[in-house]
Amino acid sequence: MTRRLAVAVTMAMAGISLAAGPASAGGWATVGLDSVPDGIRAGEPWVVRLTILQHGRTPLEGIRPTVAVSKTGGAAARTFSTTPTEQPGVYQASIVFPSAGTWRYVVDDDFSATHSFRPARVAPAAANAKVPLAAAIPRAGGEDAGGGGSLGLALAAALAAGLIAAGLVVLLQRRPGSGPATNG
Repeated sequence: MTRRLAVAVTMAMAGISLAAGPASAGGWATVGLDSVPDGIRAGEPWVVRLTILQHGRTPLEGIRPTVAVSKTGGAAARTFSTTPTEQPGVYQASIVFPSAGTWRYVVDDDFSATHSFRPARVAPAAANAKVPLAAAIPRAGGEDAGGGGSLGLALAAALAAGLIAAGLVVLLQRRPGSGPATNG
């Protein structure tokens, strides 16, 4: 009887683990950029077009992606909104880095996750250039706030459920008196 219970618990946990993946599989997207800010000067706009594709294939429309920038060393994050272009799934942003240095930039796809890119080196502003005030949206919760990571969370939950099921099976098999009954 105990063996049947162990098998039933294992099968139930496996079913839950397998269901977690497909349940969240519809919620991921890729983000491609048409340029990177390497070589840009502080105060110059970096105009970038983002291509956002659900499952890496289908253009995502009707979302509001943002681009967050933060300077290495603790400068406050700034978030820039995007506008849709005439192309489905393509959005445009104008980013201004206010000072020279190494800057991180992250795209929140407004669908499933944030996407980090390689940090950029921003050169000092050109002589006699004024750094314009950028229209930035304050970002609540810091640079990592925003889109979820629900696929990763579902996979972690599935892994945990599988480990728990395996542990239960081992415990039930080692319990005294859990072996096959014999008539003696």
